[in-house]
Amino acid sequence: MTLGVTMGDSSGVGPEIILKAFRNREIQHPILVFGDLAVLDYANQHLGFSVPLRVVADARDLQDGCLNVVDLALVKATDLQPGRISQRSGAAARAYVVAATQAALRGDVAAIVTLPMNKEATQLSDAAFTGHTELIAGLCGVPMVTIMLASDQLIVTHVSTHCSLQTAIGRVKKERIQRIIQSTVDAVTRLKPGAKVAVAGLNPHAGENGLFGREEIEEIQPAVEWAKAQGMPVEGPVPPDTVFFQAVVRKRYDAVVCMYHDQGHIPLKLLDFEGGVNVTVGLPIVRTSVDHGTAFDIAYQGVASTKSFVKAMEFAVRLIGGGTKC
Repeated sequence: MTLGVTMGDSSGVGPEIILKAFRNREIQHPILVFGDLAVLDYANQHLGFSVPLRVVADARDLQDGCLNVVDLALVKATDLQPGRISQRSGAAARAYVVAATQAALRGDVAAIVTLPMNKEATQLSDAAFTGHTELIAGLCGVPMVTIMLASDQLIVTHVSTHCSLQTAIGRVKKERIQRIIQSTVDAVTRLKPGAKVAVAGLNPHAGENGLFGREEIEEIQPAVEWAKAQGMPVEGPVPPDTVFFQAVVRKRYDAVVCMYHDQGHIPLKLLDFEGGVNVTVGLPIVRTSVDHGTAFDIAYQGVASTKSFVKAMEFAVRLIGGGTKC
């Protein structure tokens, strides 16, 4: 059971995180890196990691004791611009994701774990690019997926993510909420059988019976009732100012379906900024990711944390039924 790992933008911390995790023996499951050998070799020498690197064609040719790499040969060491936006690096990062996703769809790797890309850099060669999640969903032929952020203390999913609050409110619709509840329950119960899911309200105090808005009455509550009728372990709409206390402190819920990006991201990042994991739910493949960016300001300094990467691998293995550890 091999995990496909994408190297991320070569101007950022992705290459050193892979190398550091390998050097520190934090990778306890076979991985296949989709990236550029020249970049990894440069980072390896620059940071003094001395990680043995080996180019392979696919997961059938893995060798223990080495970091096995599918070399796309898109970025040379002389092309590197650590800490700076680069069209070449952005385009290459996109290509790594495409190659890893295609490998997962073929069954060559059991899951993919992605390291961070820089949207601005990738948009220099692909103006339509909006993020990993949308790119992978398109490659898988899935019209709608959602982000699940997970840590040891809290799991959240989102009815909408990268859009304005005004747009997010417009997306609070019964059918959309139903799909997110379904995807959330499917994913969370794979991690923890018997899990219970809360659905947060949108408005203060979940609308106070329509006093502060009617989304709870007209859209959220009907979606929750639909889910209950399907036998899903769901409650809501729960007032958003108390739902995370109920989940984290009272242990009443194992996950919370949130109505917009910051409703879920703020509590999770407060609880576990470095260890949070991004999981894309609703795909035909398993995809997890670190929950941080390219960190251009510390790239190639050897100080980037591997915690989120290690957690992302652990969650991928749990989702594919390989136990609780990589």
